[in-house]
Amino acid sequence: MPEITAAPPTPSIPLAALLDREDLALRQIAGPRDAGSVVHWVHTSEMADPYPYLLGGELLLSAGVLLKDPDTYVSRIVQAGAAALGFGVTPVYDTVPPALIESCDRHGLPLLEVPPSTTFALVAREVWQLMAEARHRELRRVTQAQQGLAAAAARQDPVPAVLHQLAVRLGGRAVLFAPDGSELHATGRIASPAARTALARLARVVRQGPGGPPPPLPTPPPSPTTPSVRRTPLCAPPSSVQRTPLSLPPSSAAPSSATDAAHGAHLTAHALGGAQGLVLGVAAEGREAGDHTITGVAVVLLSLLTAPHQGAAEAGRSATLVRLLLGATPAEAAPLLGPGPWTVVHARGTEAPFAGGAFAPGALAASLGSALVETDGTTVRVLTDREVTAQPGWTLGVSDPVAPAELSAADVRAGRALARAEATRTDLGRHHETGLTGLFAPEEAAAHARTRLAPLTGPGASPALVETLRAWLSLHGSWDRTAVALTVHRNTVRQRIARCAALLEADLDDADVRMELWFALRWV
Repeated sequence: MPEITAAPPTPSIPLAALLDREDLALRQIAGPRDAGSVVHWVHTSEMADPYPYLLGGELLLSAGVLLKDPDTYVSRIVQAGAAALGFGVTPVYDTVPPALIESCDRHGLPLLEVPPSTTFALVAREVWQLMAEARHRELRRVTQAQQGLAAAAARQDPVPAVLHQLAVRLGGRAVLFAPDGSELHATGRIASPAARTALARLARVVRQGPGGPPPPLPTPPPSPTTPSVRRTPLCAPPSSVQRTPLSLPPSSAAPSSATDAAHGAHLTAHALGGAQGLVLGVAAEGREAGDHTITGVAVVLLSLLTAPHQGAAEAGRSATLVRLLLGATPAEAAPLLGPGPWTVVHARGTEAPFAGGAFAPGALAASLGSALVETDGTTVRVLTDREVTAQPGWTLGVSDPVAPAELSAADVRAGRALARAEATRTDLGRHHETGLTGLFAPEEAAAHARTRLAPLTGPGASPALVETLRAWLSLHGSWDRTAVALTVHRNTVRQRIARCAALLEADLDDADVRMELWFALRWV
């Protein structure tokens, strides 16, 4: 079956749940009766070959208007990845054609008989209702898990309590791995020795970094009642182990998370921010909707709980903020901050619990290795002296590393990088200086920029024109992406760009003109 490339808008439902609806009176008359069969959506088609119009995972409904060759018809449906075929016995056929039944049995496609009293619209409505109920159950499960994890974090022994709560909610085993690969805390169902070894190996993937290879992996003692199990390497062929390929970056930097499937268990590993080398590993028998969000909450809490206490450097940086609040100038407070270089990060959450959780800003700062964080309720700003990588559940805009005296300008650039990342739907956007800026003396370049952009920056001019022109040029003239970046309508972008062209007396379709203006905007 081909891979389903588009994510369903709602959770999938078991085919058996649809057959259990008495008001539909559906009856499976052919194909495997697999309890694991699921439906992602419903599609009705009377095409002789519906293959080009299927995404995979559908319950395809048809009355057989153009059914000529049942075997070819069914084989094409199976190639498209449809979950099942629902055949209406009216108005074309009085009964389901025997040849169609035989073909579905031969190709392994579940075939449902749709009685005359059941319309296709009713079947579709019941499917969407079951999906809505599944979504409600998922949200309720995630909410209850969040509450349980938060309560566990407030206990006297928070780290073991959070791990236990996570293991209970996911129905598996949760392990906190130390930097040397040993198990600091472990709780939940005892996984097989082979699954435990695979989980420890997966933890190494997110723990290893540019500092060199990780320490040797400890091997758990074999169970006296368990027969010897041949250990399978991570790169084993699919014939021996079903797994999700691990995608590692080309550099030596380790990913923040990884997933795998081995020895009958679904495995995940997450590096904890703010605690160098600690990794959360989870092994469960399967994966349910909402597991990713529940695990994300646990990662956030454990990152906060295991972050090192404030040391001398962090205390000095806090003193910097106090000095500024008491009226010191940035130049006077900069020495307390440290030489840097410092990077400014602007971030917005993209999914619960990161989009609005009370501890989300602190967790993000811990993941980035910093205690310097603030938020206005929508955007989180973090100041860090470490390398910034993408963070699950966040969209980040990252400035270039600068000295403390240049942080104000870096803050502006981080905001622009965030707008660009959101417009291009990427997890992380970075500001990069071009080589052209070093070809001219700063005073000369700034003077040219002031002269060239005077019509947009002079008295009475709207600051929105400069920002719109900057965003539009940075996004290669895309109206839609610029509208997203500026949170305005695309027609507003068109009007502002037209106004810029008129004031500057410039042809903005000319690549040379765009390059000249882009260079000038770097100095405004």
